[in-house]
Amino acid sequence: MTPGEEGPFELGRDGPTSILVGVDGSTTSARAGWYAAGLARRQSARLTAVYVAPLASGMTVPSAAGLAAARRDAEDEAVAVMRRRAEELSTELVVPITFIATRGDPFSELSRIAEQIRADAVVVGASARVGHWFIGSLAVRLVKAARWPVTVVP
Repeated sequence: MTPGEEGPFELGRDGPTSILVGVDGSTTSARAGWYAAGLARRQSARLTAVYVAPLASGMTVPSAAGLAAARRDAEDEAVAVMRRRAEELSTELVVPITFIATRGDPFSELSRIAEQIRADAVVVGASARVGHWFIGSLAVRLVKAARWPVTVVP
């Protein structure tokens, strides 16, 4: 190309093409979901919403089995609601959204899935838990991993 000659302009190719958003049903994760969906729409990117259910603690009390089953049922219902909302949002914003529900440590699972889908960006909601000011939140751990740009939505 000679000076002054313009090449083809690629609209929407400078930003992320794959965005991962962590969701957990909280207010901040809902805000993160909306932010990530808007970003995906503007950038013509794929959006993957990931819910990570924590692993059950090792309770040994006989009545704990009933509590664990009730917790799993509540989590299953919450996952179904989040999956339906992701489908509605996908249709409403015309953004392809994949919803993944898994179990484990949120940091490990979000990192694993981000690597698997080759995420260009990760979006999470800010933690509202008091203890996270002292021991570090999921968002802080993701930022420290320094593998992707991380946006923390308040």
